Amino acid sequence: MLTHSQISSVRKLFPYTASARIYLNHAATAPLSTPVVEAMMHNLRERSTGKLETYSDDIRMIADLRERVARLIGAETAARIALQANTSDAISVVAAGLPWRGGDRILLNTAEFPANVHPFLNMRRHGVEIDLLQAPDGVVTAEALQNALRPRTRLVALSAVQFLSGFRADLATIGALCRERGVIFAVDGIQAVGAVRLDVVRMKIDALAAGCQKWQLGPQGGGVLYVTDDLQAQIQQAYLGWLAVEDPWRFFDFEQGPAPSARRYEGGTPAIPSLWGMHAAVGMLLEAGAAAIEKRLLSLTGRLIGVFEQAGLRLMTPGEPDRRAGIVTVRLPEGLDGRALVKDLTRHGIIGSMREGSLRLSPHFYNTEEEMERTAEAILEYVRPASTRP
Repeated sequence: MLTHSQISSVRKLFPYTASARIYLNHAATAPLSTPVVEAMMHNLRERSTGKLETYSDDIRMIADLRERVARLIGAETAARIALQANTSDAISVVAAGLPWRGGDRILLNTAEFPANVHPFLNMRRHGVEIDLLQAPDGVVTAEALQNALRPRTRLVALSAVQFLSGFRADLATIGALCRERGVIFAVDGIQAVGAVRLDVVRMKIDALAAGCQKWQLGPQGGGVLYVTDDLQAQIQQAYLGWLAVEDPWRFFDFEQGPAPSARRYEGGTPAIPSLWGMHAAVGMLLEAGAAAIEKRLLSLTGRLIGVFEQAGLRLMTPGEPDRRAGIVTVRLPEGLDGRALVKDLTRHGIIGSMREGSLRLSPHFYNTEEEMERTAEAILEYVRPASTRP
């Protein structure tokens, strides 16, 4: 459990907290901490007025970043990690790289964010059939997925945490089901990595993609792809960059093959400043500990859920701790102007977001109980009918 002192120390790393603002939109993009900004600025200063050529430093950092990400998600080794620019690129490595056959089927669901849909819909050009599982209220259960599997289902694509409802999937049960059926299990982890514990090996996840700009507290332009060795053997990658071969520094060895590790998916020169920022951000998460972060987030979101339920507001997000993570989504009363509510909250220094007509709040582990109380009070004051106000 994170102590009050630890939370206070982490909060000091986020300069915006000094202004008394309450940021509850980590499911969209996270504020940048001082260590992240300093890491990025150090790299930029070195490239501008310092040593100028930072390649050796960058290479060491990238190798360590793969190690850090592997620890964060429970990967077998850092060799299973490929650094990417964003979630869509990472998913597309898998979607575009598999040798599809006409009649192969991909199972999606109606609650997914588009980044986990369009790369797979694009495979229709190869004769792939798409099955779309209905997901009432953004809930996708293992039982529903099992019933939707068909003999030619080759891949199940699923978000670990749904972006709108905040529903958290039972990845271990679904992973075991897919492994038993010989179905590839591809997970969009952007709403989970950095918020809750993940163990890709135990959960039998074949591929996991996640940008770092949300719960990982990193900058835009950084992300990760995890693939098992077995899945890598199936992927016939659609493109190959110069840094993705076995030894990039053998410049004129044009016949060498791709790197034996997942580095083969990294292509050419990456956005180095973003990776420096990601390196610092993941280090912060590892220091706090995934289990402690998850426990803290479930406590904070539980406070919001409890108040809203008591007030009679309808929630999209499940109340059970094992079915949610860091997102709390509230269905607003009919006739209430949600965008006006968000503007009102912003005037009070509270930053959330509207998604598909519902109010979505997403604190991180460094937010406080007092901030949850202030937020809940501000929302209830706005939505409470005028006749019930004191």
